[in-house]
Amino acid sequence: MEEVSCALEVDVNGEATFLVDKSILASYSGRISKLFGKSTELDSKLKVIFYDFPGGAEGFELMARFCYNNGKIQITPFNISVLHSVAHFMEMTKDSSGNGTLVEQTDNCIEEIGYWSWSELVVALKQCQILIPSAISSVLLDKCLEFTVAKMVSVCDESSSISSPDSSGFRYSCDTKSTESGKHNSSRPNWWFEDLTFLNQYLLEKLIKAMLSRKFDQLTISRFLFYYQKTRSSGANLDKKLKIMETVIDLLFLLDWNFVSCKSLFSILRVASGLKISKCSRDKLESMIGVQLDQANLDNLLIPSPPGINSLYDVNLVLRFLKLFLLGGDSWVSVTRMRKVANLIDLYMSEVAPDPSLRPSKFVALAIAVPDSGRDSYDGIYRAMDMYLEIHSKLSEEEKLKICCALNYEKLSSEACKHLSQNARFPCRTTIQALVSQQGKHMKLQCNTDKENKGKLIEKEKEQVVLYAKNLNFPAESEDLREHLQGMQWRVLELEKVCRKMQTQMAKVIKTKVTSSSSTSTTKSLPWLCS
Repeated sequence: MEEVSCALEVDVNGEATFLVDKSILASYSGRISKLFGKSTELDSKLKVIFYDFPGGAEGFELMARFCYNNGKIQITPFNISVLHSVAHFMEMTKDSSGNGTLVEQTDNCIEEIGYWSWSELVVALKQCQILIPSAISSVLLDKCLEFTVAKMVSVCDESSSISSPDSSGFRYSCDTKSTESGKHNSSRPNWWFEDLTFLNQYLLEKLIKAMLSRKFDQLTISRFLFYYQKTRSSGANLDKKLKIMETVIDLLFLLDWNFVSCKSLFSILRVASGLKISKCSRDKLESMIGVQLDQANLDNLLIPSPPGINSLYDVNLVLRFLKLFLLGGDSWVSVTRMRKVANLIDLYMSEVAPDPSLRPSKFVALAIAVPDSGRDSYDGIYRAMDMYLEIHSKLSEEEKLKICCALNYEKLSSEACKHLSQNARFPCRTTIQALVSQQGKHMKLQCNTDKENKGKLIEKEKEQVVLYAKNLNFPAESEDLREHLQGMQWRVLELEKVCRKMQTQMAKVIKTKVTSSSSTSTTKSLPWLCS
């Protein structure tokens, strides 16, 4: 007996209602067959409501067209995502026409995805993104991502002979014209950046991981992530910006940090400061910056303090950067890199020193953060201290001494020591220590110079120490200061003894040399002796 036609009313996601022949759909859809397989001609009208139909009304219309057209439909990169998802959702594994089920037809087209052009791959990815989460269980999304990355790799490898990503000799049989064709310049490593900024955070993460698995150039990946963050954040609300920021930071963290621009990281940090990103993302961002702190400049470090802190700049943040930089140890941090960071911190200290709200403990923490071996000179630290003590004139002598303890007087230049000896802002004990240290430094220098000049240098040093001491204005009643002055006088006497002894040795050496020269004309001159 011939089956009687039965109308079926279908409500698709609340977007539209379709009136179709139940028997026609049931001949291709296993889901419809299961729902209404036992219905008879007495059921004059049936109704089904779908709340999560893939592709919405457009997807249902494509499926109905397939059924009413005797199992035939043109499958292209522009509709394959929807058709593939609909085929699995509606269990379209029945074939009453001999043309193959919709599942089979879409699967066959997916197998040829390797022949698609760049534009077709991008369109398919956009369709997959619209269909999420229904497309997640499909192999189509992973296939699209896989061949999208493969296309980028192949274009980069063949950039010398390919003018655009769409110039491949292989084309998919269902290819359609695209307005994007020919607009790319494959000679640029970022030719694909703009095309993929539409990706949401889920697809972006899958794309980056696929690129890493293919050993894609990490410098290009990092530049794309910075470009993505800047482009997608423009015009987005705060909540959206926050999600984009955290996703980009997490993905940058997966890369080799040597390929991540320090300057760009600081740009992200400034934006992130106003977004209240998660602690995990902030720690990752600070870690990436800290390990390459030597690439930063002063402007990068001048980040305003967070709300609730009175100081002008976020000194705690800089201290965290320093700690992260030094975590690698001497074997990881080269001398050159350490010196760059030391110079940077010296500049930073001079910039924050005039801040009246900066506590002495934080200032000292900055001064001692870099190991002594990392600095050739402490002149920069001294200048910063001078400015700090000028602004914070009400500090006690004890607080000033704690600050001055960060100085290495042996690495102060003669000019800095002379300035310090006459600087009333520094504690008197500090000025004496600078003089004694300078005296010791000159004595070491004298031991490495010609004996003829040593006496002159010692005499000059003696005069310099006395001159510095005369310039000091010490209170007479200070017992400590008297002891220091007596110690300096004792050192002057010791210098005089050394000078006389060296003069005697020099006279003996000269006499020996003259005697040896006169004994025979063929005898070679003896070398000068070193004491």
